[in-house]
Amino acid sequence: MPRLALLALAMFFMGLACSANATLAEQTILTSVKQESLSATVVRAKTSWRWLDCGSSTDVVRIESIEVSPDPPEKGKDLSIEVTGNAGEVVEDGAFADVTVKIGPLRVLQKRYDLCEEARNANASIQCPIDEGRHIVNQTVTLPKEIPNALYRINVRGYTMNDEDMVCIDLDVDFRNRPFPDVE
Repeated sequence: MPRLALLALAMFFMGLACSANATLAEQTILTSVKQESLSATVVRAKTSWRWLDCGSSTDVVRIESIEVSPDPPEKGKDLSIEVTGNAGEVVEDGAFADVTVKIGPLRVLQKRYDLCEEARNANASIQCPIDEGRHIVNQTVTLPKEIPNALYRINVRGYTMNDEDMVCIDLDVDFRNRPFPDVE
């Protein structure tokens, strides 16, 4: 299932391509810094991006890590994403994710994705049903050159075919210009 969650992340970047204005944003510098909290894992990059597994301990899928390459990403180039996670049970056809992308209060994308269908269409190496256990997913997407200069908030809420909570990921991706990118 983490491959399916990765597809949802890849859909975010594709959503950027669809919602992109003609303005260019300068590249931001990403430096991963892992932080632990009592209830969630937060990964932050200095002033550019962070992610949070916002699910509960009873969710079917728990995300362990998200890594990108190149780090920092380059607009107009391929971005490879690796997601590691654990499926606590088999994920069947019918699993879906609600993905919302916002710039400030403005919702630029809100869509429900059939995750198994998306995996088939992307010719992913893992297909439904997804076996229980640990999975590492790799996906490559091309980032558009015209990514608008903004802070994006992405919410991914995944559900099983029985509408049970499956996965929860919140991401903040900052494509705004930073005069001092290494300062938080």
